[in-house]
Amino acid sequence: MELVEKNTKNQQPIDCEAPNMQAKGEQGLALLKYLVVGILFGIVFVKAEIISWFRIQEMFRLQSFYMYGVIGSAILVGLVSIQLIKRFNLKTINGEAIHIPKKEFRKGQIIGGFIFGLGWALTGACPGPLFAQIGSGFTVVAVTLLSAVAGTWVYGRFMDKLPN
Repeated sequence: MELVEKNTKNQQPIDCEAPNMQAKGEQGLALLKYLVVGILFGIVFVKAEIISWFRIQEMFRLQSFYMYGVIGSAILVGLVSIQLIKRFNLKTINGEAIHIPKKEFRKGQIIGGFIFGLGWALTGACPGPLFAQIGSGFTVVAVTLLSAVAGTWVYGRFMDKLPN
């Protein structure tokens, strides 16, 4: 399934292939597995102290290797997983082929990464553990969640006016 959009700058059609686009739709109780996995993922985040504001501050102040080790491990697991998927042509649980499109580097990613890192350092939260932090009782993080949603909206609204 492929979506085609119009590029607002020069009105040429562009292909937009969502990486999670499945041919077989899911609904009802089939979606419950995502809730269960999300809850388990949140529990792991809490137990591993990945959601700890203090751990995040230690990382940004270069006082501890802990978070760098967690992030490095995740990158290594992702790298190995992608290579295995490509090498053995692995399929999804539903038997569909996995297509990993080529990525294009843009200089705007550097600016976006800087803004993301700045927000992460200031708030002590990135999008991954936001819900685990809120679920753990750190309700003030709801401000960070609302800010992330607002930032996403602003980017979507003005992305055609931003530099590539």
